Amino acid sequence: MQKPSVDDQPLLGPVERSEHVAALEEAKRLLRLAGPLAAGGILRSALQLVSVMFVGHLGELPLAGASLATSLANVTGFSLLVGMSSALDTLCGQAFGARQYHLLGLYKQRAMVVLALACVPIALVWANTAQILLLLGQDAAIAAEAGAYARWLLPALVPYVPLVCQIRFLQTQSIVVPVMVSSAVTALNHILVCWALVHKVGMGSKGAALASTVSYSTNLAILCLYSRLSGACKRTWTGFSMEAFKELRQFGEIAVPSAMMVCLEWWSFELLVLLSGLLPNPKLETSVLSICLNTGALMFTVPSGLCAAIRLSDLHHNDFATQILGLHVQQRGGSRDIHCQDDTCPWRIFLH
Repeated sequence: MQKPSVDDQPLLGPVERSEHVAALEEAKRLLRLAGPLAAGGILRSALQLVSVMFVGHLGELPLAGASLATSLANVTGFSLLVGMSSALDTLCGQAFGARQYHLLGLYKQRAMVVLALACVPIALVWANTAQILLLLGQDAAIAAEAGAYARWLLPALVPYVPLVCQIRFLQTQSIVVPVMVSSAVTALNHILVCWALVHKVGMGSKGAALASTVSYSTNLAILCLYSRLSGACKRTWTGFSMEAFKELRQFGEIAVPSAMMVCLEWWSFELLVLLSGLLPNPKLETSVLSICLNTGALMFTVPSGLCAAIRLSDLHHNDFATQILGLHVQQRGGSRDIHCQDDTCPWRIFLH
């Protein structure tokens, strides 16, 4: 019997072939999560950008004020709340993987309590935005415009806190497509709301700030209705409980480090906008740089969605090999996205 030649032998052995197939299957599963995550992140990030774009039609001064107020709001408020809510990725993910489904709703309520407490100092900062910017050496006219914009942005904190908690609550259950759809509906509605408040009602830049409150409330209402009517969260949401007011310190011990990681990333963007207000022509420099950085920042939602550790946290504890495989696939995909972002790096835009 003739032995098979070297050319006739398969390139991949049985073990290598099975690992290759497993990697492809895991990549497909990750992309089914990462695609909606990235798209939803882009759509939610676009809300503030759309508001600033509508203000841009009102002139250089309103645009500079709105840009500066948005940057300060991101630095002192939104980044902190998003970072603290990311503690739910760990807590809810582990509870879901351990099949302790009732804990997901409890953790979400606890997060809402902690984030609501964090909003008290945030509101004080936003209410005194004009004075803070003057102390930082910003132009008086721009500081006054930014202060007015920030005050009208204050009500957005009310729906924003439960919204970010609801999004994390659903994502840790791998419910990502409804989150993306609600973000898309909200983004389209935000354009109409901005147009109506800025131009039709005649509120100007104040209307653009107030539009964020309307849009965040719309997004929250859609997600809550989905959770209620679809039955997808029957096991994980059992109603409000007084247990949410217990063990707040333990939640904070996870939320604060999570917030610091997110804040350091956001601040590297937004501090550039604040520094641009000290340049010789602050109205023009602040407006242009804010638009460039906000546009470039949208690119970072793609690898952020790809590298989200949802599958790693909610897998059962016996699937350790699959966790390692998923991490390897995420690292390979994430490294390609980092190269794609290089040309949109905010530092490079600023230097050019």
